[in-house]
Amino acid sequence: MTRYVGLLRGVNVGGRNRLPMAELRTLAESLGYSEVRTFIQSGNLVFSTNKHVTPAALEAAIATRFGLEVPVVLRTDAELEAAVRANPFAAAALSRLHVGFMAGPAGAAALAGLERGPFLPEEFAVLGADVYLYLPDGVARTKLPRYLERRLGLPMTVRNWKTLGSLAELARG
Repeated sequence: MTRYVGLLRGVNVGGRNRLPMAELRTLAESLGYSEVRTFIQSGNLVFSTNKHVTPAALEAAIATRFGLEVPVVLRTDAELEAAVRANPFAAAALSRLHVGFMAGPAGAAALAGLERGPFLPEEFAVLGADVYLYLPDGVARTKLPRYLERRLGLPMTVRNWKTLGSLAELARG
């Protein structure tokens, strides 16, 4: 049985794309997933299954049930743990650290063209399909995640370090 974390992008934020977590759990259970849990109101789904799971299948089920076009990024419990361990900003204040999860790794050409200077003192590191963001002035007004998403050409959903830790703990069971 594999344990997954589904990271939904843009739900229950600012009153747009409202998706009650209790109903999301019910939907996941109807798809045959077990040990279904959600964490906070921003689209974090943890579940177990023996079935092959794809983001597209979850996106389609959400669209059918709720009428919402919501991108989903999946990580296994092991992949989430690896993301925690790979933190390139270990010396930074964890309250200023975020991770953007993409559906897959960015291409070498996109990575080579990334600019850092305009965003300083903000920093970023792209490791595989994860984008680590050090945002010393917080996430509220930063333009860095949108810039990276546009330049890397992949949708990204961002979680703060505290949420990532809580999800990793939930995924451990």
